Amino acid sequence: MSKYVIGIDYGTESGRVLLADVSRGKEAAVHIVRYPHGVITSVLPDTGVKLKRDWALQHPGDYLLVLKEGIPAVLQASGVNSDDVIGIGIDFTSSTVLPVDESGVPLCFKEELSRQPHSWVKLWKHHAAEAEAVRITELAALRGEPFLQRYGGKISSEWMLPKILQLLNDAPDLYDRTDRFVEAADWVVYQLTGHWVRNRAGAGYKGMWHDGFPPADYLRELHPKLERVAETKLRGDVVAVDHKAGGLSPEIARQIGLRPGTAVAAGMVDAHAAVPGSGVYEPGVMVMVMGTSTCHMLMSPEEQFVQGVAGVVKDGIIPGYYGYEAGQAAVGDLFGWFVQNGVPPLSGSIDGEEPESVHERLEREAGSYRPGETGLVALDWWNGNRSVLMDAELTGMLVGYTLSTRPAEIYRALLEATAFGTRKIIDTFEENGIEVNELYAAGGLPMRNRLLMQIYADVTGRTIQVPLSNETGALGAAMCGAVAASAAEGGYDTMEDAIRNMAAGKTEVYTPIAEHRPVYDKLYEIYLKLHDHFGKEAMGIMKDLKTLSRAAEEG
Repeated sequence: MSKYVIGIDYGTESGRVLLADVSRGKEAAVHIVRYPHGVITSVLPDTGVKLKRDWALQHPGDYLLVLKEGIPAVLQASGVNSDDVIGIGIDFTSSTVLPVDESGVPLCFKEELSRQPHSWVKLWKHHAAEAEAVRITELAALRGEPFLQRYGGKISSEWMLPKILQLLNDAPDLYDRTDRFVEAADWVVYQLTGHWVRNRAGAGYKGMWHDGFPPADYLRELHPKLERVAETKLRGDVVAVDHKAGGLSPEIARQIGLRPGTAVAAGMVDAHAAVPGSGVYEPGVMVMVMGTSTCHMLMSPEEQFVQGVAGVVKDGIIPGYYGYEAGQAAVGDLFGWFVQNGVPPLSGSIDGEEPESVHERLEREAGSYRPGETGLVALDWWNGNRSVLMDAELTGMLVGYTLSTRPAEIYRALLEATAFGTRKIIDTFEENGIEVNELYAAGGLPMRNRLLMQIYADVTGRTIQVPLSNETGALGAAMCGAVAASAAEGGYDTMEDAIRNMAAGKTEVYTPIAEHRPVYDKLYEIYLKLHDHFGKEAMGIMKDLKTLSRAAEEG
């Protein structure tokens, strides 16, 4: 009798539930649950409370809906008997953080706290803790804290500690009422099992954990109330991604239609799940997970500290290797922004078309231009720069406009800008002795935009393989569920065994076009000049503009 595992991929806008065969990884059913509350950026639900700029929150009830709607749906669609489901794996955006009470209840679920923005889930792209991130970085640098080099010399506002410090600064009463600050992945695992664990990827890459959190004297100097935060509000065992967190509790098992005791793996970061899901388990292969943003994952047998690369964690992606993570904060979001806001309504038949068809038309027209023909170069910092400058306060720009510039030319320049950003990340790794021999591209964008993938191949000078599956993340999470179940129960004992057997094997291959390389090399030189000028030498220009905008908005 075949055995099955469930992988749940919690993204920015929706959750994807995959039911897969353990022996081959074959998809039995998929169900997508969109979050009813989406990304909360302007007003708290049902309260009228307005949020300030750079806030990005979510409703934890949406995460429970994914479980309660998605799991029964895949069981029904596939006809699989629940007794044949042996494991569950979870991946989640990160650092997506929520404060909970002693019973694991999110503070925003309490009526008396629901009007306080800090009681809600802070999504990964919540950038309102930038001042706290700067303070954390500056103090660590002043003290010579060794943990700082592990994170490229700079702590991101997207990570856990800046978000905790922002809450403490703005709402100290909520800090006192918080029993734990947890990654959303770990909260969902707790909902399934009743056991608290912290996944190594979330703790290591986003929580500044390496054989422990930062030292108490550093945390005390940061804020007196943080001195014991590691042993109190951040307590919990830190475990590998394929670790069995526990068995499915009877109560939730009844609600979702599975067998009590079904193995549940520790959570993992959503982008990281696409590494095993793409069939990658060896060093030297970079996996780019391309969606609203892009995460670049790379494994190595050696530990190196790379300036501007957001983290290196032992066993952080695949057990047995040091996992490196870099990224770009706006990719699909950038293209979507342009389609929604940058295409003039008088531009022929584009006016009135659905957004997806506008994407298709722009891709077709942008593909008619030769490299360099648009005369445009952009900096892809519409949502800040994650790597290698690690500065969420930087903003996007486009150079080369003329009165004849067309929307498709701008669109192509934005595609190229994200490719240049990826090349800068690759170059940074290789300058630090970490090989990047192959590229894989997973996620929503590579399957939809062939022009984008060809540009990436041309700009990086590398062959790119695109797994022919929309579910690489959910599949990677399902593999963790199979290992949590163990071979004795019909699963696997190691991640390598799970990957060898379950990964989708077919890929679409994009090969660099040799004659495009000289022009792209020149465009990349221009990109680097802009990158270094506006990102290092004259970074104050973008930040001054942002400060003026905030002041006008608030005053």
